[in-house]
Amino acid sequence: MPDQSALELNWFLPTNGDGRHLTSSGLPKIGLFQEGERSPTLDYLRQVVRAAEQARFDAIMVPTASGFEDPWLITAVLAQEVRRLKFLLTVRPGLELPAYTAQRAATLQLLSDNRLALHVVSGSSRFEQRSLGDFLEHDDRYERSAEFLDVLRATWRGEGHLHHGRFYRGGQPVPAQRHAQLPPIYFGGASAAAENVAASHAETYLMWGEPPAMVAERIRLMKDKAAAQGRTLRFGLRLHVFAQATDEAAWAHVAGLLQELPRDAIDRAQQQLANYQSVGQTRQSELLSGRGHGVRELEVSPNLWAGVGLVRGGAGTALVGSYQQVAERIEEYRGLGVDSFILSGYPHLEEAIHLGAELLPLLRRSS
Repeated sequence: MPDQSALELNWFLPTNGDGRHLTSSGLPKIGLFQEGERSPTLDYLRQVVRAAEQARFDAIMVPTASGFEDPWLITAVLAQEVRRLKFLLTVRPGLELPAYTAQRAATLQLLSDNRLALHVVSGSSRFEQRSLGDFLEHDDRYERSAEFLDVLRATWRGEGHLHHGRFYRGGQPVPAQRHAQLPPIYFGGASAAAENVAASHAETYLMWGEPPAMVAERIRLMKDKAAAQGRTLRFGLRLHVFAQATDEAAWAHVAGLLQELPRDAIDRAQQQLANYQSVGQTRQSELLSGRGHGVRELEVSPNLWAGVGLVRGGAGTALVGSYQQVAERIEEYRGLGVDSFILSGYPHLEEAIHLGAELLPLLRRSS
């Protein structure tokens, strides 16, 4: 389990494509192709991983969804490219069995010298879930995730065969478990069902970037829920970053990104996002409610910009400002109790190098 007090600075692996545009990476993919976009070739992903290690990020998140490369296969290959960087691999319980997940995780722990963590995601939109063969509704998916994690841990201990639940029965012990550490569990979700699973099963509770007052409220709630289970939680935040030497340069950069969006990109993305069965997505979308599309109109709290959420599902906010301002905002979140940050930029290769040189030293110095 990660150190409760240690600052954790992580990066993001763009396994469905990359580029310098707001439409280049993430969900949904709205069928737009803009000049300079990059395919997620193995050679390119190798470069991103190497840059993240060179920049001294702690870990890299490997996502999963329709249109993304398989996270297990990608991690198995890329873990051999670096020696220190950890991999936060995203797992969907509805698409795999817990005993098999335990077996694969144990193998990856051996291959990577225990550099694996698991980010457990219960689902996204109803359309995507059903297109993948998963027909459970929202709260049932979270109930399944809780049972999935119970069986995963029991299998790792060699007790999986004792389990008889609603969704799973049994589970063979993991042959390699004596030599590998159980990966720490990261878990997110803003619904009551998701919060209950995180409070009882996760080591780190992940949130998408929201204004500090909203994040503080969620941390208080989750601390109380975990305490009721006799547990404690770490807290993580997922954010994009647009940082430059000056505040003016950073805002000019995101203004340019906003202006280059194709005319119908925002409408098309928002129509898709409206179909997501996700409380967290709703909270991200509500940050845009009643706001115009001018660059500073989308600043929802100091240096926190909701413009990414105009065309991207999931994490829709970014920190925008000078290196010092962005560092101060991250320190503000850290003062609220956030220890883990999953950052990203456009494009991920150059921005890993850029932020590693200019932003991370400010944060490491203050930790």
